[in-house]
Amino acid sequence: MNKKELRIKYKALRQQFSENELEEKSLAIANQLLKLDIWQHTYYHLFLPIEEQKEVNTEYILQILAGKDKEVVLSKSHFETVSMTHYLLTDATKIKKNEYHIPEPVDGLEVPVSKIDVVFIPLLAYDKKGNRVGYGKGFYDRFLSSCKNEVIKIGVSFFDPEEKINDDFDNDITLNHCVTPTQSFSF
Repeated sequence: MNKKELRIKYKALRQQFSENELEEKSLAIANQLLKLDIWQHTYYHLFLPIEEQKEVNTEYILQILAGKDKEVVLSKSHFETVSMTHYLLTDATKIKKNEYHIPEPVDGLEVPVSKIDVVFIPLLAYDKKGNRVGYGKGFYDRFLSSCKNEVIKIGVSFFDPEEKINDDFDNDITLNHCVTPTQSFSF
């Protein structure tokens, strides 16, 4: 399938989840993440879920990061430049949904991309080579291309990988891992 077809398929599949299923699967993903060898780093970039899109609830990942005393980085999207500014999550951070229902920090202490060690990535679909499909705007491709080479890129998904994304590009940035409620895939 191509990216457009995959977006339609996985948006529809996610909408079928009840709130209970969404929470159970999100918690299972967080538990699978604990099995990865990624917890020795300092700065972890996390997304907050778009509830209307039934994205993985990252509250459970946030709890793990807090329990391990890690620095959590959240982004604010700039649609006019298709870029993101990254802020340290603190007790004083105010979160507000933007016009696309993305929960984001209003402002705060900016974190340079060069400090980020691990990035948890929202996605709609991915394949067995670690290619991913997001919403198609390119925010994460642009962000990940500016990260240091050794940054660990982890997708989180309710679903297993597709065999192949037919219209992936050479400059698409692949995942190192993708974690589902039942297992982890490494690429």
